Amino acid sequence: MKKWGFLICIIVLGYIFSKSPALFEQKEEANLQIQDTAESRAGYTKTINMDMKIQVHKGNLLLVNSEYPVHAEGIRTDIVNLAEQQDLVRGYGLLDQNILLSKYVAQAFQKMIEAAAKDDVRYFIISSGYRDFTKQEQLYEEKGSDYALPAGHSEHNLGLSMDIGSTLAAMSEAPEGAWLEKNAWKYGFILRYPKDKVDITGIQYEPWHFRYVGLPHSAIMYHNHLVLEQYLELLQQKKSISAEVGDNLYYVRYYDTSKEQSINVPEHGQYEISGDNMNGVVVTVEE
Repeated sequence: MKKWGFLICIIVLGYIFSKSPALFEQKEEANLQIQDTAESRAGYTKTINMDMKIQVHKGNLLLVNSEYPVHAEGIRTDIVNLAEQQDLVRGYGLLDQNILLSKYVAQAFQKMIEAAAKDDVRYFIISSGYRDFTKQEQLYEEKGSDYALPAGHSEHNLGLSMDIGSTLAAMSEAPEGAWLEKNAWKYGFILRYPKDKVDITGIQYEPWHFRYVGLPHSAIMYHNHLVLEQYLELLQQKKSISAEVGDNLYYVRYYDTSKEQSINVPEHGQYEISGDNMNGVVVTVEE
């Protein structure tokens, strides 16, 4: 998984993202800066203490695959049955009445679907969302390793991923698939298993599988053509990066939990903390 070439590309491309016209609430632009520094920024005056062994397995940036399984603390606690949430099921359909998903992720998805409708793209359907370990194991036994992952090793076990379809055609051909591939990042989603990243993800191209990671991570990954594996590797190497997405400035810092160190966050302001499900914790600050 050592893909060094993208690091060169990310530095070269970092300054050009502001040249795209703003299409989504001034979030179309994304300027990336790479900072090789382990020092805290001025204003990070609050130090927090947490159980790193738990935190490393919680959050929106967890890497889940055949090597890194889902831990109980990583499963979203706001899982709902979408069929019972009328306010969250507007403008799209459900394959059946038992689709489960994180309520927070469903709210972000709802905003994305409303934006797509303004572009006259409106034939979306969710075919799968959250699966518990029992359902995942049943699917694995039915489909086999070529089409499913064992229980605990699927992103669907987190509640952050969904399989999205179109009632018009297969997602690889439908306007819904094309729209999501181009615009999902604006709402915090990524196409998790692209066609040209199979050697990195280990998963065949899935134009229907979208994962919520949140901004600015989705913007950085999209504009630099990175999958989650590459993005987390970038954070591990650079430790600190910043991204300007529209009018919002974000600072992202990676902490290696194998080392004794304090987690620094702003005394005032918004921030999020996520583990990477390996050995790190990522702090994202919005200013």
